Amino acid sequence: MKENRIIKFNNLAATKFLNLYSVQYKNKIGNIKDWIIASRKDEDTLQEQYFNGKKDNIDGVVIVALHKATKKLVIIKQYRVPINNYVYELVAGLVDPNEDIKTTVTRELMEETGLKILEITNKGNDKVYASPGMTDEALALVYCTCEGEFSKEYLEEDEDIEAMLVSQEEAKKIIDSDEKIDVKCFLALQSFVELGEKLFV
Repeated sequence: MKENRIIKFNNLAATKFLNLYSVQYKNKIGNIKDWIIASRKDEDTLQEQYFNGKKDNIDGVVIVALHKATKKLVIIKQYRVPINNYVYELVAGLVDPNEDIKTTVTRELMEETGLKILEITNKGNDKVYASPGMTDEALALVYCTCEGEFSKEYLEEDEDIEAMLVSQEEAKKIIDSDEKIDVKCFLALQSFVELGEKLFV
């Protein structure tokens, strides 16, 4: 088992989707330091992970989807409050309790775009961390093919999303632009520019 450097933690704020914790830990030379962590997990879950060796659960999915008929990459442009602007992203969402990854991918793709999943072609990495200096959020990176036409019928009130299909040429233009781009989307666009459909084999 890995060395546990965390000594204790306290919940500073709890909301439906996010918690804020203050943490005391030992640094590499044994000095006691403080950190602030944003987490999707409740106190009991963190207690089990930090002190009892429980495995870190997947919090959400990030979906790299190819629209089969058009051979284009599915991305979205979404308004995000922290940056007070729209940003290019991949379709993504949180895993509901007792939900498997495929169910989450199917649900989120339909909710955010109206598209229907055909096949998960490559599960990618079971667990990736987007910003581990700030949050313990663990994501499953999933590659899939899909079909259908876009619909906003399933969007929630606070979801301000425009779904789009981009070719390799359009993906390169987005990368080269000064538009705001989520890092996961940026890397997917880069890979799609280089590999096209081969990314989904």
